[in-house]
Amino acid sequence: MYPDEFDYYTAESVGEALDLLNEYSGAETELLAGGHSLLPAMKTGLSSPDVLIDISGVDAMQGVEIDGDTLSIGAMTRYSDIANADAVAEHAPALADTVRQVGDVQVRNRGTIGGNLAHADPAADLPGAALASNVTLVAEGPDGERSVPADDFFFGMYATDLAPDELLTRIEVPSADGAVGTYAKKPSPSSGYAMVGVAALLDTDGDTVESASVGANGVMDHGVRLESVEDALAGGSLDDDSIEAAAGHAGDDLDVAMMMDDLQASNEFRAQLLEVYTERALTAAMDGGSASVAAD
Repeated sequence: MYPDEFDYYTAESVGEALDLLNEYSGAETELLAGGHSLLPAMKTGLSSPDVLIDISGVDAMQGVEIDGDTLSIGAMTRYSDIANADAVAEHAPALADTVRQVGDVQVRNRGTIGGNLAHADPAADLPGAALASNVTLVAEGPDGERSVPADDFFFGMYATDLAPDELLTRIEVPSADGAVGTYAKKPSPSSGYAMVGVAALLDTDGDTVESASVGANGVMDHGVRLESVEDALAGGSLDDDSIEAAAGHAGDDLDVAMMMDDLQASNEFRAQLLEVYTERALTAAMDGGSASVAAD
């Protein structure tokens, strides 16, 4: 199908993008990043913007930098660039392992981290990793910049803390140098999106877990932190028994009746998958390698 007619503008700077958002605030306006979510929606009629603002070429929103204890990733940085960045592998291992499992080569060569997080598809891979990595999302609007912790960013299906006149410009990740990060997911056989995905970031001292951060996506209508799993791991030994016990708490803070329920998996089945893939992510962390779990 062909999309409805729309006006198309390109922004070469954050300021120009914000000016365009302000100028067309009365119209149905969409921002174009990588386009993997928006363009299919436009072709099928699910989205029909009057104005399309292309921000994919804003240089200030691209690239990976490390400044002291903070890793900064521009919102328009593509997955492939993140996956190939040594700084991300070193300082944000959970995010690095997650990005390597997004889509396929073509998607990773075009899709952007900011587009993924701002779109907030509950089946997208990055929300869980953003929570596990304790990222801060930096938005810019008419009143300047503001920072939003990942725990406060995701509201619901396709809903975030971003205001209509704001732009997600970068993601800041506290350095987890020395920690182990993994991501395990059960991909949809039809789309590759996560039916359930679990990201884990563990800071260990020998066999003892000093701290743990665990996030999940594909389960609820937005990314969620698995605090009961974190609490079960912290201060304990990292072995098969403790991992199994911690994974058993994956659904403690979640209402099964409110979990995603669709043709691919019922909410009860997702609850079971959540426990299984939590255990797989933690086991991979114990083994010190990537989870990279393929569909069974």
